[in-house]
Amino acid sequence: MERIYIGMGSNLAAPQQQLHNAIEALAQLPDTTLVGVSAFYQSDSLLPGQPRYTNAVAALDSNLAPLALLDALQAIENDQGRERLVRWGPRTLDLDILLFGDRLIDEPRLKVPHYQMHLRAFVLYPLAELAPATLQLPDKQTLGDLLSACPFVGLERVTQA
Repeated sequence: MERIYIGMGSNLAAPQQQLHNAIEALAQLPDTTLVGVSAFYQSDSLLPGQPRYTNAVAALDSNLAPLALLDALQAIENDQGRERLVRWGPRTLDLDILLFGDRLIDEPRLKVPHYQMHLRAFVLYPLAELAPATLQLPDKQTLGDLLSACPFVGLERVTQA
């Protein structure tokens, strides 16, 4: 089994409930164990005029192949009403594979590590609750290095409902 980290976000239709539903769905994936879930964090949208996002990270141990996991995550998103109308637009649920073991994946449908995770406090700080600062990404940077370059700005840790 490989340790996989999934970024989760929602800013529509009761975002905290959307994340809770996603966590339940992740726990039901075949050949997969849900190892942990970070606290929930709220942050502003990347685009103006949208509701704030609620974000978290989940850790999985899984035997699923990367594209099989991607398909399963997209099915969970679709089951929760995800519509892909605008890049970075509002969404009921977004599930992103952040890290897949120590793999570097460059497929047309999947890039791992997630291509902008190093810029996003709403990804790095929840990830740091589940992974050690010494976690090394495929490019040899550590999570601690990424955290030191990405201040905890614009985030609010929230109590899960």
